[in-house]
Amino acid sequence: MVGQLHGCQLTHHREQARSYIQTVLIDWSVFGPKTTYPPPPLFHLQHREDSLSKGIALSVSASVLFAVMYYYTSLLTPLSGVEIFGWRMLLTVPCMTVFMVWSGEWKRVLEIVRRAMANPKLIGGLIASSALLGVQLWLFMWAPLNGYSLDVSLGYFLLPLTMVLTGRLAYGERLSYLQKIAVVFACLGVINEVYQVGGFSWATLLVCIGYPTYFVVRKRLAADNLGGLWLDMALTLPVALWFVQSGAQGFGVFDQHPWLSLLIPMLGVISASALVVYIIASRLLPFSLFGLLSYVEPVLLLGVALLLGESIKAGEWLTYIPIWMAVLVLMFEGFKHLVRQRRA
Repeated sequence: MVGQLHGCQLTHHREQARSYIQTVLIDWSVFGPKTTYPPPPLFHLQHREDSLSKGIALSVSASVLFAVMYYYTSLLTPLSGVEIFGWRMLLTVPCMTVFMVWSGEWKRVLEIVRRAMANPKLIGGLIASSALLGVQLWLFMWAPLNGYSLDVSLGYFLLPLTMVLTGRLAYGERLSYLQKIAVVFACLGVINEVYQVGGFSWATLLVCIGYPTYFVVRKRLAADNLGGLWLDMALTLPVALWFVQSGAQGFGVFDQHPWLSLLIPMLGVISASALVVYIIASRLLPFSLFGLLSYVEPVLLLGVALLLGESIKAGEWLTYIPIWMAVLVLMFEGFKHLVRQRRA
């Protein structure tokens, strides 16, 4: 019975496909190539499900790659954090350039450059935007080598909450009921941290406040797209080159430590792959689901921090648990929004 039902379904699907192709060919021959015909519901549904599956897999893969890169820095001794950041930029930007040209996104770079040439004031804004991003990318490479990986992971846990507050303060966006609950939970964690040690680590604050500031600046510059991201990274290249050249190892690092001739290029591969996979996932997924999956990364970064030997002190649990509860509330809200979208 199941086999017969499956066979009938396949026959029906073939008839749908044949009818659809014939209609398209008739429209093409009569009206020309500008005519479009909507795909049958079955095709649209299958394409949507395939995109969701691929998008979810790619988003999780990107989070895993970022976590791998977070740990990977510990393998690159005797390089310092700033040298690793320099090498990452020097190797990632060329790979991103190839991707931008291949994907047709290079026109966004040219559009921003044309606007900057017409309005020189924009150049200062682009430099500021690049500096804000560069600091974050440097911290990501520096923290695991200097005992701040746990603090940075906490900053990424707080980031969704500070983004919610930024939306409220900068753009007048209203907080939903669940977002208000999440803010209350986060405030409990903040109060405990202030009580325990007088406040959050500078690394935590740099992540959870620095990124919203960066996003606001990009939005003001109308450069919140792939072209803007590429320019931000490209503008860090002079600093990255100086970090590598003036570092203790310099470009002679491969002569002094031959094994790094393999490990350093792999850093570029991991970094570029993580960014490309992340970008492709963002295109395949609905915004709400993409945002929901972004919570995977701080969990993995926390795991890396523990793997590197850092630990959560007894008094800090009352900081982490309320913040984790706040993140869970935001995840629940995102899941509800996703369910409503799929039913619509």
